[in-house]
Amino acid sequence: MSVWRVKPVSAFEADMKKSDLKRVLTKWGLTSLGIGAIIGGGIFTLTGIAAHNYAGPALALSFVIAGIGCLFASLCYAEFASVLPVEGSAYAYAYGTVGELFAWFIGWNLILEYMMGATTVAVAWSGYFCKLLHLCGIDVPIYLSNDLATATEKCLALGMEAPAFAFNLPAFIITWIVTMILVKGIKEAASTNNIIVVVKIAVVLFVIIVGAFYVNPDNWTPFIPEKQLVVNPDGTESFKFGFGGVLTAATIVFFAYIGFDAVSTQAGEAINPKKDVPFAIIASLVICTVLYILVSLVLTGMVKYDQLDLAAPVASAFSGIGINWAVFIITIAATAGLTSVMLVMMLGQTRVFLGMAKDGLLPFGMFGKLHQTFKTPYKSTLLIGLIISIVASLTPIDKISEMCSMGTLLAFAMVCVAVMILRKKKPELERPYRTPAVYLVGTLGVAFNIFLMAFVRKETWIAFLIWGAIGIAVYFLYSKKNSNLNKTGE
Repeated sequence: MSVWRVKPVSAFEADMKKSDLKRVLTKWGLTSLGIGAIIGGGIFTLTGIAAHNYAGPALALSFVIAGIGCLFASLCYAEFASVLPVEGSAYAYAYGTVGELFAWFIGWNLILEYMMGATTVAVAWSGYFCKLLHLCGIDVPIYLSNDLATATEKCLALGMEAPAFAFNLPAFIITWIVTMILVKGIKEAASTNNIIVVVKIAVVLFVIIVGAFYVNPDNWTPFIPEKQLVVNPDGTESFKFGFGGVLTAATIVFFAYIGFDAVSTQAGEAINPKKDVPFAIIASLVICTVLYILVSLVLTGMVKYDQLDLAAPVASAFSGIGINWAVFIITIAATAGLTSVMLVMMLGQTRVFLGMAKDGLLPFGMFGKLHQTFKTPYKSTLLIGLIISIVASLTPIDKISEMCSMGTLLAFAMVCVAVMILRKKKPELERPYRTPAVYLVGTLGVAFNIFLMAFVRKETWIAFLIWGAIGIAVYFLYSKKNSNLNKTGE
């Protein structure tokens, strides 16, 4: 039995017909989920690091570059979503074109994107929530709002004794709140997300409109600061600013775009998936790109780029010009924003598992069984909630965002390859949406994502290769022989 066997399109169509998932998501409901996944910690945190250390006022240009790179992948995702509107996202697309082992490997790496992404966001949410409580005059003890390593570091920096025990309680609690919403059902999850998205967009527009009145055009000069040589602590040399700095900043802010592909995991719950999923993928990406560019221009116009706070640049820009009440609003929005990112990432993860379980590559009893009343994959949702809550509350996760992005970049590149393969192998398929200039767009998408992977640290590559090796082992020990295609002999 070949590891390159392909799941027939007819089998995908049969899966769609017998799906028990509730079809309740409209075109704009799907778009809202996409915006909910994209606008989160990225716009409230990464902007400071990217502008302060690498791009200066040209941060807006970095967002344009990253947005164009994501657009290539999104156009390829959109065609696939119109041909194969099933849960499973890039995993399903690869299974229908390139082959089973390839599809498994993408599904395995989507775990990095969604589960590790949600874990990182849970810790970030805890930080913003504690900051919000602090603004209200309530301080959560350090040992109850951080993992042990981070709590020890913070206590020593304040001249306090290191704690013997630490547990990130807010991260643990928010994970279980989101888990319960997801178990209850997609309609409740979508409704919760819609409310949060309205709050987020309102605050982002507030930042753009109010901030525009305090922009000093002198802060945009020079737009691209002169290139500078930096000697790193390990003795190596690197550069910041200049056009190279703009590109490096693009690799950083790229992570703020992660999430538009989560729309494609909801195809099984869309009312008209063949038309609405492609629309939502592209619409959510374009809307967020425009908002990101405007926010970056306003921020670097309000405050000189080298004075932006690294941890909370948006809040610091407003406190820097004396509008302290705005800090409160922005912190609320960041807290709410991160909640919806977690919700959509955990939702995406369960739907990828559901697609893999239906194909026999994962145990169906755990990952494919739907709740009798709620019609949600409740067992895998509870399992994911358990893993994320424990990891988020006990682990320092400063590097997991890189692992998350590695899984995403690989998935994006593979979708760009797979859409070109499908166009060649199955030109007769009905395509309600066709990627324009598919071979050019697909090639550029692959090149862009591999280019960004080249900028990732060596340690992350090693961890990524180990994760990949474990995934290949699981495939040959379990998934290959339990695959539905293996049982039917196709």
